Amino acid sequence: MNSFSWQRAVVKVGSALIAPDGRECSGRYLLALARFITASREQGKEVILVSSGSVAAGRNKVSSGANGVVLRNTSSIAEKQAMAAIGQNLMMANWQRFFDFPCAQVLLTADDLRDRTRYVNIKNTLREILNHHALPIINENDTVAVNELKVGDNDNLGAYTALVAQADTLIICSDIDGLYTGDPRKNKDATLIPVVESIDSTIYGLAGGAGTSVGTGGMRTKIEAADKCINSGIQTLIVNGRRGETFDALLAGKVPGTLFKPTRTPSNARRLWLTHTLKTAGRIVVDNGAKLALVENGASLLPSGIVDVDGEFAQGEAVEVICDGRAIAKGLSVYNAKDLLLIKGKKSKDIASVLGYETTDVAIHRDDMVLL
Repeated sequence: MNSFSWQRAVVKVGSALIAPDGRECSGRYLLALARFITASREQGKEVILVSSGSVAAGRNKVSSGANGVVLRNTSSIAEKQAMAAIGQNLMMANWQRFFDFPCAQVLLTADDLRDRTRYVNIKNTLREILNHHALPIINENDTVAVNELKVGDNDNLGAYTALVAQADTLIICSDIDGLYTGDPRKNKDATLIPVVESIDSTIYGLAGGAGTSVGTGGMRTKIEAADKCINSGIQTLIVNGRRGETFDALLAGKVPGTLFKPTRTPSNARRLWLTHTLKTAGRIVVDNGAKLALVENGASLLPSGIVDVDGEFAQGEAVEVICDGRAIAKGLSVYNAKDLLLIKGKKSKDIASVLGYETTDVAIHRDDMVLL
């Protein structure tokens, strides 16, 4: 097996593992994963779950037809959304029973990830959930999402979550061991591919259709998710979540499946994105004390160190940090320009009283900043 190391991982678990019979949540395949999560946290690592299963969990609670008789195998959109609404609670209860620490539910749509303000808020929320030692459990908000607002599958939702959470690893739990040279269910000569150095048309050509009728994802969506991640410096694993020994191997730093290697380091990917890709929307002028904290101590930028604000930028837009006429850093502003002007020079504890609300006590978080 190949070795790997990680500090913050997003673990994606599909409906085939959570609701293997397609009708309700089960703990059949989840105990070993729960032990892995608990043991990883005890090692000081951070885990975020992306969990399918809400529709499957609520399926047998929503009848289709008169007198509660199921008349057809298919369900309307409204019925599926009702299943999701009922099933979300059941799915969360199913997870919580495995842990003696709190689980936090986060429901997302594709629109949440496209909107700059909501994207920043999601990132801040996940950061605080982890800071409070709770387990974030993310699912698509199937109760309200329509097709044009859906990510569509939880493999890609896992990739987007890894990006917004600034994880270094995405672990996709499947019902097969990883990526094969062919479909192992149909071709006995198919062999496991332990490492993928890059993703090209040949790798996509190995993807088949959906593995089960319960979920919406197949191997292609898993490769799509891996493609998004490795290009952002996030290593991706596809492993068999139905085998308890899978999680024993992961705890030992081994990859019992397929490892997609990142094409660049996370820090380099983020530095390139912040430095070159994002257009600067404004400038924040800081004093020498703030400069020292940023450059020497790697600290976040606090409102107390801000001297002036230049430009009209929105929350989450990229800004330059200026001291003595020189750009010393670039980052994503937690507040818009108007609000920063109101809280510049203020102590963090005064933000709420000045603005009437408080997103966070920093102006730019160190995770969202690169020194120039």
